[in-house]
Amino acid sequence: MRHFLTLRDFSKDEILEIISLAVKIKKEAKSGEFKPYLKDKVLGMIFEKSSTRTRVSFEVGIHQLGGKGLFLSTDDIQLGRGEPLKDTARVLSRMVDMVMIRTFGQERLEEFAKYSTVPLISGLSDTYHPMQLLADYMTICEHGKNKDLIVAYVGDGNNIANSWLMLASKIGFELRISTPKGYEPNQDVLKNAYEFAKKSGAKILMCQKPQEAVKNADVVTTDTWVSMGQESEKKRRVKDFEGFMVDDTIMALAQKDAMFLHCLPAYRGYEVSDEVFEAHEKEIFDEAENRLHAQKAVMVWLDKQRKN
Repeated sequence: MRHFLTLRDFSKDEILEIISLAVKIKKEAKSGEFKPYLKDKVLGMIFEKSSTRTRVSFEVGIHQLGGKGLFLSTDDIQLGRGEPLKDTARVLSRMVDMVMIRTFGQERLEEFAKYSTVPLISGLSDTYHPMQLLADYMTICEHGKNKDLIVAYVGDGNNIANSWLMLASKIGFELRISTPKGYEPNQDVLKNAYEFAKKSGAKILMCQKPQEAVKNADVVTTDTWVSMGQESEKKRRVKDFEGFMVDDTIMALAQKDAMFLHCLPAYRGYEVSDEVFEAHEKEIFDEAENRLHAQKAVMVWLDKQRKN
């Protein structure tokens, strides 16, 4: 049995296999064919962090696969009243076929997985957001940008940046990350990425200036400067990130046909200008839709691994 907690745990071949399955499932859905890959299966969805895209895409996804999704906020279950996570894991494992958790600390996912006898999927943690990166890479492939790929990430060295490091170091493309001083990605994640890159041939560069990262890039991407739970830091963060907004001047340094991606929600005038966002809205909303198809693929893939 496999869990889906971070791309660190997956090989290049496994990641590409899941992407290929996502493309297949999306093609079927677009033709109006919804195969019941997970007929009568139940997905328990625990939200310790609220979300628009994660909830809708998982709930719709399991429905389209022939199963049922159960939304479980901490206000609805005993976790919110102090029940140990390991007890919740052991109870739900006897009642549902799969669990998705969107939470704060990565250690909560690890603990749940330790006691769960059904596959666990990360809907996000403060350290990683692997599902988003599957959707991102799927979108890059659909737009034909995956060959000799150079990706520039500009902004906060957060869970999205950490996940880009894992994806790049596993797949083997060039990733350039530019963050303000003091906002670099997790050092343990960076160390792991450098180790994986030795095998995959990935090139990982930390750049001081956004312009250095973006020059001749095929894909430019960013994320909010103020993640959920950091609202009290907004004033300081906006000041610290001065000069890191992806605007027309920054994008002009990338390839002429470069993509711009954003995992959403996007805050125009901060991490991205309204002009750049609207100029690339097709790519961004393709990316948003692909969360649905990538997540369906992960659920089907995990169910298959469990059966094997």
